[in-house]
Amino acid sequence: MRSGQRVAVIAGTCAAVVSVLGFGAYSLLGGDTEDGERGNVAATSDDEPGEGVESGPPSAEEVLRTSGAFLDAWAAGDAAAAAELTDDPEAATAALTSLVEDAAVSQLTVTPQAPSGERVGFAVDAVVAYEEDEAVDPAEWSYSSELTVTRDADTGEPVVDWEPSVLHPDLADGQSIVTGPLDELPPVEVLDATGAVLTAEEHPTLAPILEDLRERYAEESGGSAGAETRIVDAEGETVAQLLALAEPSAGQVPTTIDPTIQAAAEAAVAGKSNASVVAIQPSTGAIQGIANSPADGFNTALEGSYAPGSTFKIVTASLLIDEGLASANAPHPCPQYFEVGGWRFQNLDEFEIEGGTFADSFAASCNTAFISQAPELSDDALGNQARDAFGLGMTWQVGTTTMDGSVPTQSDAQMAASLIGQGGVRMNPMTMASVSATVRNGGFLQPYLVPQSFDDREFATASGLSAGTAQELRGLMNRTATNGTAAEAMAGLGGDIGAKTGSAEVDGQDKPNAWFTAYRNDLAVAAVVPNSGHGGSNAGPVVADVLRAAP
Repeated sequence: MRSGQRVAVIAGTCAAVVSVLGFGAYSLLGGDTEDGERGNVAATSDDEPGEGVESGPPSAEEVLRTSGAFLDAWAAGDAAAAAELTDDPEAATAALTSLVEDAAVSQLTVTPQAPSGERVGFAVDAVVAYEEDEAVDPAEWSYSSELTVTRDADTGEPVVDWEPSVLHPDLADGQSIVTGPLDELPPVEVLDATGAVLTAEEHPTLAPILEDLRERYAEESGGSAGAETRIVDAEGETVAQLLALAEPSAGQVPTTIDPTIQAAAEAAVAGKSNASVVAIQPSTGAIQGIANSPADGFNTALEGSYAPGSTFKIVTASLLIDEGLASANAPHPCPQYFEVGGWRFQNLDEFEIEGGTFADSFAASCNTAFISQAPELSDDALGNQARDAFGLGMTWQVGTTTMDGSVPTQSDAQMAASLIGQGGVRMNPMTMASVSATVRNGGFLQPYLVPQSFDDREFATASGLSAGTAQELRGLMNRTATNGTAAEAMAGLGGDIGAKTGSAEVDGQDKPNAWFTAYRNDLAVAAVVPNSGHGGSNAGPVVADVLRAAP
């Protein structure tokens, strides 16, 4: 801040520089009384109001004295003292205080002009320091305004006629000056795994996710919303910009989206009226592709809540193996029907396998092979296995909004139905891709879209599969992919492969929801195509098309 100068009265002209330090306006006018005491511009008459109260326009000396004292107090940062020299101290105090607190004016210099009758023009030179955003530097702000000195009708004393325009010539009643961001959030660029910008125009299926990431990570992105000093109305709506402090600058949010896998995912669901797919890297948990059709529909891929049908038999198989109720090469029942809790369960087309193994039942997706074990299990066994071995039903910190699976504790027929992915079990392509990824990896790694290092959030963990169970599941899924219900869709795919089909019945729906989950090398993919039919022929091709993009 600069020190002020006293006002000099030369040939009837007033020239002054007023700063935050003040300039002693009271003494400049020779305002010492005959007894040596300073005159007080705010002094009132001993007479009662109306008795001997001076009237008429203020004198030139009163105009100089009152305007100088007001500007001196304002520039010195004493809003209360300045306001007392007006005819509306309450409104003046609020406005002058707001200029510092809401407009972020940190330095102020006022230069009066020569009075023109009762009006005194002045120039304001200020510094606006918006400290809410480190990217915004302090800026100089200059403008001109004027005030009018009038005589108070009650006291006869000269006072500043307070109007909002005294503070700034463009300010009207009900308005105020504030300094703040140009927008609620800074612009944010969402990047794929290679560092390229992901846009909704190029990837419409990612539009809601990109918007969620921008809102969720605006602060961490390193961007700036910019800032301006503006006039706002009583509702906070902008009336006019007074000073541009900084233009917005974009921040960046990294993701794990692989452009090749993403392109394959989008192409795989294109042309389907309703389909969703997710691809996950088993060795890391990184989500590499997400696609929904229609692109502007609900984000079923990450937020859907559907019964997963027989794809969930992967989880149930792990439970039966761990409980000693099944083993891949051991004999296992697959009857035509099995009754639990008054419900009679059957297989597709009422088939049965006589003298078969558990691997035979898994590859053929035999419902009764799983249902028949319900009497041997506690009601909470499946939910515990889903959580502890596969992380399902926990809270995943993916980086965007997700539904992380649900396996409620049920009993009797509903518990039995849960063993084949019906009942109360609810999943989506992300959770079922994670199931395949867990099998391929040999342990659960929480799926994520935004790298953990970006915001240090805590990932969900699970105790995972035993090495023996994981190996046995990989064998079961490989046989299904090569010689079972998934073989047709997986035909031609080389490398380390495994798969499982699913067809989930839905009351009131013409066709079941088609499901398919599989892995190939270090890529796991799952898809759902609602109300379409068998999983192998409807969801299988979607998954296979994405797996072909795997290295």
